[in-house]
Amino acid sequence: MLSYNQRKRQNHFWEEFKLKKALATSATALAIIGLGITLTGCGHQSTANGEKTKSTTHTVALVTDGGGIDDKSFNQSAWEGMKAWGKEHGLSKGVHGYNYAQSTSNSDFAPNINKLIKANYKTIFGIGFNLQQTVSDAAQANPKTNFAIVDAVVPNRKNVASATFQTEQSSYLAGVATALSTKTNRVGFIGGQKSAVISTFQAGFTEGVHAVNPKIKVDVKYAGSFTAPDKGQSLATAMYNNQEDVIMTAAGGTGNGVFTAAKNLAKDGKKVWVIGADRDQKSDGAYKGGNVTLTSTIKNVGSAVEDLSNRAMKDQFPGGEVLKYNLKNHGVDISRDGLSAQTWQKVQAAKEAIISGKTKVSDTVK
Repeated sequence: MLSYNQRKRQNHFWEEFKLKKALATSATALAIIGLGITLTGCGHQSTANGEKTKSTTHTVALVTDGGGIDDKSFNQSAWEGMKAWGKEHGLSKGVHGYNYAQSTSNSDFAPNINKLIKANYKTIFGIGFNLQQTVSDAAQANPKTNFAIVDAVVPNRKNVASATFQTEQSSYLAGVATALSTKTNRVGFIGGQKSAVISTFQAGFTEGVHAVNPKIKVDVKYAGSFTAPDKGQSLATAMYNNQEDVIMTAAGGTGNGVFTAAKNLAKDGKKVWVIGADRDQKSDGAYKGGNVTLTSTIKNVGSAVEDLSNRAMKDQFPGGEVLKYNLKNHGVDISRDGLSAQTWQKVQAAKEAIISGKTKVSDTVK
């Protein structure tokens, strides 16, 4: 039989043993919980029903040309597409989702792109042909970053996707609509800066007009800027006063001035029309008592931004490739807006002829 002192030592031993075991169990549990938190934070998120989904880590951003994300044209379309991509994937504006850098002049391009690179955006878009060289230089210096250029081609860069649009096709349809709508047989075209890209608008528009009526006079003017609405208004007012009753724009923010000129004249009872560019500009032609938007040549820049962002997210970015968006793959189109049913029917017939290959539209001014 154990003595009193032996029993006391034995009880003390067992109490100490149980305490150590409890502490060890608690530490293990805490370690497991901590590990679980770490793993959750690093790789997965739980949904409401308990399912695990891989966290999104891809980020995208764009650099505008001289126009802003509210230019009612090219840059706005790109930004709307990026926001739609972000919403689709539950992302917010900022370094963990999507963003933009505003340029007011060409000298802003390089600093804006460098700022986005330093912020570790995975895919960076240059919106407009003016960013071609800047994107090329940045891509060469940062081979692990995806770049996309819109409306230009950057050759010999495996990390650059070049998105081009056959805007001569949609502009041809606008020309057909114009020829069927003019009452004076005098129409106009106002471009922003002279370039190969804007020339495709002019070429297609003129060809479409003359396909219907070769006797119609097409007056062509360039503002020399994409951000000068006052210049656009001045040019348009002079053209309308010269009995040119339909004007097509391909001038970015400068085109907003064309709408202003048309609405001012319409309010005074003069029947004039504007053809918008890049996005459906029907809302821009609205005034109390009517609308001056005849139709719009639509360039689905936003859809291209969404497409390339999704490909990049899936590690399928088409670096080194030139992508062509056209009528057949819905990259460009035309809106009905103010066109009559009869004119719209003829425009649709012209569209089908282009898609089928029956009609070939030139992308150069003759």
